[in-house]
Amino acid sequence: MALTDPDRLFPADQGVRRLARGLYERVADLPILSPHGHCDPRWFAEDQRFPNPAELFVVPDHYVFRMLISQGVAPTDLGVPRVDGGETETDPRAIWRRFAERYHLFRGTPSAMWLDHSFEHVFGLTEVLSADTADAYYDHIDAKLAEDAFRPRALFERFRIEALSTTESALDDLQWHRQIRESGWSGRVITTYRPDAVVDPEFEGFAENLDKLAELTGEDCATWDGYLNAHRARRAYFKEVGGATASDHGHPTARTENLSQSDAAALFDTVRSGKATPDQADAFRGQMLTEMAKMSLDDGLTLQIHAGSRRNHNAAVFARHGRDKGFDIPGRTDWVGGLKPLLDAVGMEPDLTIIPFTLDETTYGRELAPMAGAYPVLRLGPPWWFFDSFEGIMRFREATTETAGFYNTAGFNDDTRAFCSIPARHDVARRTDCAYLAGLVATGRLREDDAHRVAHDLTYGLAKDAYGL
Repeated sequence: MALTDPDRLFPADQGVRRLARGLYERVADLPILSPHGHCDPRWFAEDQRFPNPAELFVVPDHYVFRMLISQGVAPTDLGVPRVDGGETETDPRAIWRRFAERYHLFRGTPSAMWLDHSFEHVFGLTEVLSADTADAYYDHIDAKLAEDAFRPRALFERFRIEALSTTESALDDLQWHRQIRESGWSGRVITTYRPDAVVDPEFEGFAENLDKLAELTGEDCATWDGYLNAHRARRAYFKEVGGATASDHGHPTARTENLSQSDAAALFDTVRSGKATPDQADAFRGQMLTEMAKMSLDDGLTLQIHAGSRRNHNAAVFARHGRDKGFDIPGRTDWVGGLKPLLDAVGMEPDLTIIPFTLDETTYGRELAPMAGAYPVLRLGPPWWFFDSFEGIMRFREATTETAGFYNTAGFNDDTRAFCSIPARHDVARRTDCAYLAGLVATGRLREDDAHRVAHDLTYGLAKDAYGL
């Protein structure tokens, strides 16, 4: 018995379903472009087997463990590392059993669809995961992971990944990307420049991070000009060593600023002193988005803005386990007012691409789509996290297409730390987009031949163009 329905996510009406299926069949096997995510480049540099099923599916995936935490399972019982190196579960089979015993919690969620897809189409399992099948699942997956065909590079090729982008801090030495490049392997794994640690005055260790930035670049990061030159140097390094085509910025708000040189320098002196108010810290982050956009005009990096997330909402989990542990929560975001200074500065530039992402989906129809439908620099990012599901993607299309069209969007990206979910997530996006397009055809709003062209572009062409791949 299959875990996945071959017609999953297609419309219930049989005629529209046939249209959706026909569209999907033409794009199902296109190469995967994964232009933004958080896979570990070390996997592909060393090409060692994944350690065990728990470390492949549970420990790195905050989609999975946040659901279990919400039902009272402690992060330490799931092997989530502690920042202080304290005790946490180290028995992978025990972690797996806790996960399997509670697999029913994922019913109806996109995580269940991704996981079932991986279990069936990657590992050949067809029984539902449960307490009764936990050990059989574990043993089967663990045995497969011992085979050369399940090493990271082999799976990369099996998944038909044309390009996969990881995300590294501006202070990263890109050791693993250098090793990948020097290995001679043909797989394209590139980095993304993520400077939050040296842009956000409220980031832990900000002052020490500036010292490290100065050490890495030889620039004087005690001055505004030297600090900006240090960013230019690191961006160039990320392009040369890691093949970067984009930068990424995780800010709590969409605020931007376009201050004069003297005012920006004065603000930098304030935040460097450690005496900035919360408003000054936010203003500095906003100024740096505009500075990064101006740098992109010179070096061609696509600028990604992730705003609308109240990050690390649980203070105790953040203190014990660090960032990205499932407690980033959507919050209200002002994109119209927030982006105006940046757009006044560079919004009409034909050779710049800015991709906004948000967890605040209420802004798609009201703010983001109308702006993307007018400003040449903007390309709407796909639904982020909580909305990269059938319902989320459909809501996105319904909210944005009428004002932004399809060609002011950036295709799909999976934004994942869970490697085996990549083909599953892209499959969900392809099926959902084809279902949406089939509805347009069935209601006379789109010609069928045009729907096929759009399906191809949503699957492949738009991401390739937006990220310069």
